[in-house]
This record gives sequence, C-alpha cells and structure tokens, in this order.
Amino acid sequence: MSRLTGFADLAGKRVGIFGYGVEGRATRRWLADVAESIVLVDDAPGVDPDVITSHEGGLDALLECDVVLKSPGIPRRRADVLDLEEHGVTVTSALNLWLHDIDRTRVMAITGTKGKSTTTALATFFFQSLGESALRLGNFGQPPYDPELNVEDGWLVLEVSSFQCVDIDVAPGLVIVTSLGADHLDWHGTLEDYRRDKLSLTRAIGNHHTLVPDTPNFRQLADEIGGDVSFVAPDETKLAAALGLLGAHNNSNVALALHGVALLSHQSVDEVRARALASAATFEPLRGRLTLVAIEDADGETRRYVDDGLATSALPVVAALEVFADDAVALIAGGFDRGVDYAPLAEAIVARRVSTVLITTGEAGRRIGAEVSRLSPQLPQLAVSSMRDAVAVARQSLSNGGVILLSPGAPSFDQYRNWEERSEDFTAIVHEMVGE
Repeated sequence: MSRLTGFADLAGKRVGIFGYGVEGRATRRWLADVAESIVLVDDAPGVDPDVITSHEGGLDALLECDVVLKSPGIPRRRADVLDLEEHGVTVTSALNLWLHDIDRTRVMAITGTKGKSTTTALATFFFQSLGESALRLGNFGQPPYDPELNVEDGWLVLEVSSFQCVDIDVAPGLVIVTSLGADHLDWHGTLEDYRRDKLSLTRAIGNHHTLVPDTPNFRQLADEIGGDVSFVAPDETKLAAALGLLGAHNNSNVALALHGVALLSHQSVDEVRARALASAATFEPLRGRLTLVAIEDADGETRRYVDDGLATSALPVVAALEVFADDAVALIAGGFDRGVDYAPLAEAIVARRVSTVLITTGEAGRRIGAEVSRLSPQLPQLAVSSMRDAVAVARQSLSNGGVILLSPGAPSFDQYRNWEERSEDFTAIVHEMVGE
C-alpha cells in the first residue's frame, strides 16, 4: 500500500468507490476528470445501474483497483476491507484526501458522541456573527469535496463522525471533541475501539490545537488526546438559553464553539460571545435536537411534543431527560440495534423523580425496555410497531400533561432511510393529532 497525499495522486489510476451514498456520489463527481477509470460498488442492490453489488462481483472488481475510497458507513475492520488491504489495494477516504489538499489552518473539525451537530452549527454562526465567511460541512451538511461547492475562501466548519475519524491521517488546524460515550459498537467493535477511533482524529499528523470539555472523563483520557490540548469549562453566561438551546449540556457546546472561533479568528472569547449575543435572534437551532414541535392544551392540561430525533445513541437521551427533569415524560425510544450498552440509559430512566412512561420501537427498543424492566418492573412501558401508535400511546399516557419526547437512542434504519425521515413522520403525526 502507498500513502496518498491528495486527489492528484489518483491521476491515471483505477479507483474504486465503495459505498454509493451522498459521499460516494460527491466523490464520483470529483474524480470524473482525475482517475483513469472508476469502479462503483455498494452493498445494496439497485442503487444505480452503474453500481456493482458487493456480493455479485463488486468485491472482485475492487480487488482490481489501485485505490479504494471507502464510504464512512463501511466498517474499517470489516473482513472485505481488510482483504483489500492484504492484496495491496490502498484503502482510504475522500475526506482524508481532501484534507491533504486544503489549507488545513482554515478547517475546524468537530466530533463527539453527542453535541457535534449543535457545536458545528454554533461555530459557523459565531464566525458569521463576527462578519467572517464560514461554511457548515461534513457529516451534518455537504461533503466538503463536492465539486459543486466552493471552499476556496473562509472558514470551513466540518462535522466528523467516528466512522470518518479512522480514515483521516492528517489533522485539521483545530479539532474539537464534544463528548465521549458509547456508540456505533456494531461498527467499531468495542467501547475501547470506539473511543480510540474517535480520538484518533486528535492524533493525526500535523500541528494542530485540540479542544475538549473540562470533565473527569477527558482528564483521564489525556494521554490519548493529541495536539495542543486545552480543557474548556462550560459557558455560564446563559448564552445557550439566549440562542434557544435547552439543557445544561449545551453550555459545554457553546463554550467549545466560542473558544474554537476565538482561537482561529484571533478574537477574545468575550468579543465572540458579545457579537453572538447581539445576533442571537437570528440563530436557528437544529431541527431534531430538542425541537418543540407543538403545544396541546386540553382540559386545563398542557402537553408539549418535542423532537429529539438526532439523539441516535444513549448519551443524548440521558441529556434530554435531564432537560425535562421536573416534567412528566412519555419517552419514545428505540429503532435499529447497533449493539450499544443501554444500561446507563435504563438507569437514567428509572432514576427519574417524576412520572415516566416508556414507549419502545424496534430491536433497540426491546433491549432498552428489557434493561428498564430488570431495574424497575413497575415502570409503565409499551412496545409499538409504528410511529403513529407510539404518538397515540404517549399522548394517552399523559392525561395530566407533560412532555411527549421522541429521543430514540438508536438509528432509524429499521423503518426509515435516516433520522430526518423519522423526525418528519413524528412531526406530521403530532400536527395531525393535535389539530395543527
């Protein structure tokens, strides 16, 4: 295998694109005038007439390639990926090659189990509040290497998933890690592998700064964190509330974004905060992150419907429950099971002091429900098979008012294409049922 140092190294080569989703399509557009030939392979049949299905000759075709650019969704340690490398095929990612090509001092890369999407949005907004150009890119937005996108100027705020971290061997100018919990264990293998893979971005080659929360967890992992490391305490100025962000965890997200923008723009944190506060009314919180969908007043009781569909792992669900610590909650949780440990989530549900009803869906929901039953057999819960049933049951269970909270703690792939589709279904059903 050879080490690639940018897209130019693919000139005259036979290049495979393994995984033909959003990233794969953007990669194909980029390579159109670079590679000698392109082989498209995906696990799912019928993705595109030009795409070869993995188990129907696709993997054999990839073995004939010089380089394979792997989709983030394909595990790094999957047997077929390892087999490619054993046969001398270089396996990397388009994101890694893009980072080799771009001026990395303009790149702020943000990763973490929870909070990375919010922090990406915050950092982009803070740059813009200073009057500076900034693009929100990556896992949350467009692939930065999409040739239809102009990334020649301004700051590039890049959300990076744990899937993407492991393929990156050169560091952005600034790396922010928002949190570390347990997630995607079906992809990474173990909790230790997940944390090592996530933090590998901080240890990539090149001079860079790294910002992490000032918590005991990160202090204990200090030896595994690379770069010029700073531990950042939560922001206590109520800027998060002014921006419409719920929950104490957002004080940490705000602080990390403030310090990151201040560091790159050579402004003081106080100046960035002041400019952000002055523009706070224009900030749009992320859809699917504790978004208030509807308020229903009936018989003197109030029900709030909240979409936290971006919570696809256990840690953000725990954070969401803390936001509504004093409210009765009907929690809709579950979905596709990727093998994470749900014991901490079950403990958080059982430890609540006020009324809680658990409505579960999918295999992940079954596991969450089983963990809760083991700790508290009397806690009311019901398994359902559709979002419509979930909302109806949750609504009926809160006769005295409270919060109907969609915070799944699992991906949506068992019933939906992505978390957006699941959140849209929840929102549409809520509006129909409450008459909005």
